[in-house]
Amino acid sequence: MNTNDLKIFEAVEATGSFTKAAKAMFTVQSNVTARIKSLEEEFGAPLFLRSSRKVELTPEGHILMKYCKQIGLLIEEAKVNIQHGSKVIGNLKIGCIETTMALKVPETLRHFEEKYPDVELEFSSAMRSALIDRVLNYELDAAFVSGPINNSGLDQLSIREEQLVLISAAEGPSLKHLLAKEPLKIVVFGEGCIFRARLEAWLSSKGIVHYKSTVLNSIEGIINFVEAGVGISLLPEEVITSYYAGRKISKHGLNRELGTMNTLLISRKNETRSAALSAFMGMYQ
Repeated sequence: MNTNDLKIFEAVEATGSFTKAAKAMFTVQSNVTARIKSLEEEFGAPLFLRSSRKVELTPEGHILMKYCKQIGLLIEEAKVNIQHGSKVIGNLKIGCIETTMALKVPETLRHFEEKYPDVELEFSSAMRSALIDRVLNYELDAAFVSGPINNSGLDQLSIREEQLVLISAAEGPSLKHLLAKEPLKIVVFGEGCIFRARLEAWLSSKGIVHYKSTVLNSIEGIINFVEAGVGISLLPEEVITSYYAGRKISKHGLNRELGTMNTLLISRKNETRSAALSAFMGMYQ
């Protein structure tokens, strides 16, 4: 076994096909088949479930994939350290929920680039559950997510506490009147969004179980729809005061349990961090 065998293994998993993996690795299918067979013999277990349509990882294959990701990261880190010594250099992929992307990424990026100009930061936004999965699956180095999180495979660094507020159209009916209408209309992100979950929990506490959802994928869209009277929503208060203070929107407070959100920075536990990731997390310690 060598590192190229592991790269072929990863290519098969990524493409779901021996033929496509061969193209991706600039080799022939027979070589891919031979290398996977060699790995299966060496580990004494089948690594893929083969069908006429697709190949998928077996449970043993999933275990090996986890180690492949770790080996790949360690090799890249070794190259960086050998070639650049103590200089902080490399690439970091950081995930965050939509509001963190809007509020904090520009400032974070500016401060980090000033101190570590040789590190390339790549940010992407997604729902909380997707971000957790992407960190665990080595697709992200770290992510900003809402807490609490109960996962033994993750390190958690508390970043800040945010206040959440209900918002409604300032020139529309009162919140009390809106809540009395059936069906109540809400404007939210898709399933898995912490703000949607908190809003639905608040509605449930009020005995409201029937409502109509308008689903959008941007903060700007939610603000526009709420201002236009399409429905109510829930967002961090800082988003409203920092970026939409001049909009015709009314804010309504929540109790501490539902109105407080803790933002965490998560990364994989029990793993040697790259110098770049250590530097990034050091900004918050």
